[in-house]
Amino acid sequence: MKAIRLKLSQDLVNYKKATSTQLKETYPLPPYSTVIGMVHAVCQFTEYQKMDISIQGSYFSKVNDLYTRYEFSNGMKYEEGRHQIKAGEFGVSRGIATAELLVDVHLMLHIVPNNQELISVIEQAFLFPYEYPSLGRREDLVTIDEVKIVELSEVELQNDKDVNQAAYIPKSYFGDIGKHAVKGTRYFISKEYELVDYGTKKKPQVFRKWLPKKEVLYVTKTTIVEDTIIVCDEDGEVVFAS
Repeated sequence: MKAIRLKLSQDLVNYKKATSTQLKETYPLPPYSTVIGMVHAVCQFTEYQKMDISIQGSYFSKVNDLYTRYEFSNGMKYEEGRHQIKAGEFGVSRGIATAELLVDVHLMLHIVPNNQELISVIEQAFLFPYEYPSLGRREDLVTIDEVKIVELSEVELQNDKDVNQAAYIPKSYFGDIGKHAVKGTRYFISKEYELVDYGTKKKPQVFRKWLPKKEVLYVTKTTIVEDTIIVCDEDGEVVFAS
């Protein structure tokens, strides 16, 4: 099986946790859904293409940054003294909020599309993107450092192997990557959703319904013990695809 290996870098980025509000918190690495969204945008796919993703990377530090926040309620009329902006007859509040940002991010992504005929399509899309790609917020542009088609295969380790950067390890791998307990932070991260219409034929109200989230362990480094069977690419990079 083949995959596209991407090496990306970003200066400042926020991979927003959906449950954070006042402080826009970030995941330490982009969730699967964020990466899949970037791939679809860069490739200009108009239909969903199933794919597995392996995410590894690192960042130097975190900072908090202020940004301008606009808030409005559906149908709320403008009130002088309450709203700072008048949009027709409706009112919009303007204030400040804080976003948590990762600094100097380096990522290594493996993209494994179910339809292997898309391998060359994805490769060309990242080699010659039609616009500046972003990952995270729209303004979080990425620098593409490498695009390479790699062959994946299962290998049985003859010696212990260190993974020296952070990674999301899917739950299904927990019992396979070594006889020692793996320590890390457990996350339930999104990958796929479906559109569900909760309205009527005359007034459709379509919302995203997230499919069961993926349980992963975020580890900053780990050692995979000898005799373990793992998936690696042709350059020996470990792949934790889900």
